[in-house]
Amino acid sequence: MNAMHILWVDDEIDLLKPHILFLESKNYLVSKATNGADAIDLIDENNYDIVFLDENMPGLTGIETLSEIKNSKPNLPVIMITKSEEEYIMEEAIGSKIADYLIKPVNPHQILLSLKKNLDHSRLVNEKTTSKYQREFRKISMDLATVNSYEEWIDIYQRLLHWELELETISDPGMLGILESQKQEANSLFFKFIKKNYQDLLTSSDRPVFSHTLFKDFVLPQMNPKSGTLLVVIDNLRYDQWKVLEPHLQPFYKKTKEISYFSILPTATQYARNAIFSGLTPLEMEKRHPEYWKNDEDEGGKNLYEKEFLSAQLQRLQPEMTHEYHKITTSKAAQELDDNFNSLKTKELSVVVYNFVDMLSHSKTELDVIKELAGNEKSYRSLTLSWFKNSPIFSTLQKASRAGMQLVITTDHGTINSKNPTKIIGNKNISSNLRYKTGKSLSYQEKDVYAVQKPKDIFLPTQHINSSFVFAKEDLFFAYPNNYNHFVKYYKNTYQHGGISLEEMIIPCAIFEPK
Repeated sequence: MNAMHILWVDDEIDLLKPHILFLESKNYLVSKATNGADAIDLIDENNYDIVFLDENMPGLTGIETLSEIKNSKPNLPVIMITKSEEEYIMEEAIGSKIADYLIKPVNPHQILLSLKKNLDHSRLVNEKTTSKYQREFRKISMDLATVNSYEEWIDIYQRLLHWELELETISDPGMLGILESQKQEANSLFFKFIKKNYQDLLTSSDRPVFSHTLFKDFVLPQMNPKSGTLLVVIDNLRYDQWKVLEPHLQPFYKKTKEISYFSILPTATQYARNAIFSGLTPLEMEKRHPEYWKNDEDEGGKNLYEKEFLSAQLQRLQPEMTHEYHKITTSKAAQELDDNFNSLKTKELSVVVYNFVDMLSHSKTELDVIKELAGNEKSYRSLTLSWFKNSPIFSTLQKASRAGMQLVITTDHGTINSKNPTKIIGNKNISSNLRYKTGKSLSYQEKDVYAVQKPKDIFLPTQHINSSFVFAKEDLFFAYPNNYNHFVKYYKNTYQHGGISLEEMIIPCAIFEPK
């Protein structure tokens, strides 16, 4: 490995000989310059790994030299060293994207620490992260052997997500492979837990927050009627996606509370999102609002009456609350909402549903370019973040913060990359979703599904007396025997939802106050 090459720029460079000798003893190569003009020439002629730059020099100042360096080599890290503690100098340097800022007198170990932080950062982080995950791997594996409650499953899923996001920053595909295997094991055990306990969880006094109880049990008690509340529902937002979006809200909001709640089955928009807005199970929706509810076999859109469901729920819970509802399915509509933001401030509750992430996940099935851009989980998260930062939604949230509005962000369900087929047979009216099926005379692989012969037991309606529901486990998707190979090839490695997995069922809801 070649020695790291440092350029040290200081008009009193001779006084720094002990520091330079110390660095050379640590196998760093140090070149010297006594003024900004010479430093710029040297940087143009040589490839340095990092620059130490004195702020107070005759001729070109450190700040002026820094500006020239960044113009010619913007990615070259520069550490500013100064006697001055003037705030404006510090702000100027930081604004020019310096790598570090040191106040004289500096000792050799400060210099070494700064070098380690900037030059060896990736290696040190890689080694530390790998070591920490190896220890955590063993602990998670032990916990998976004994997990027996929904609270423990939330905890394990959060820990797996943490390490997935940590490991994606290091260059060790082996560690990511180990994590992926551990996630698969977790999903296998989670499926068994849900299959055994789902019916009881729905009715237990110690139940998790579900889709149909989210608004009543969590959102409404936290609302601030004086400031107004903006409730944002991002369709099909997985927890890992939320984790990469959240930091970008920090300049504008402080988080006051967050929960992990459970999407009901099926983990599909027609069921889960209608349940959020109605505050009812699908079976209750069908009974109370037959004019709004549609089953899988019914023609027409299945989520056309969310506004009406929301109004009916508020009429039961808080009839005096003023509210409005917006569903955003295009960038044009998102921009129009942002342009007309002031209208949102007039209501105590403003609800906005954004469908982009759901459209992105489905596009992976249909568009080759999305298959390439979202080829793995990291790139899928990156695409989601790119949309969020560049969408009018981000501008709307900033305006809401400036207006003093409370913010609630949630989703209706997650999604999973479906990698393996499982065969299913049914009549011609069988539902089309690839992660759950409902209909008559279903034939399937028993080990691959959670089968519910009496849907009313889990508060699901049916159109026929002998209709059942089946939910696919882990990363499976349903495939028909007819034209099987073509079907599997088309849908393999596509994002699907409706079934049972950590990714689909355990989802976030967070509440923020403006800064």
